[in-house]
Amino acid sequence: MLDHTYQVGDVVRLKKAHPCGGWDWEILRVGMDFRLRCLSCGHQIMLPRKEAEKRIKSLVQAAKISSSEK
Repeated sequence: MLDHTYQVGDVVRLKKAHPCGGWDWEILRVGMDFRLRCLSCGHQIMLPRKEAEKRIKSLVQAAKISSSEK
């Protein structure tokens, strides 16, 4: 999904399931590296941006933007 700019708080689905059985991950950090947290077990991983964008299958839920950030 190269056409989407990811934000902290987005929930994404990866192409392969985590060994715990979870599919969905929350983005905790965006930059040269992505930090993702599995929503099933809470495990966190760091991936280089290029690899993270390659592994992401779809955006499940966009980050909620507070009224002060609009």
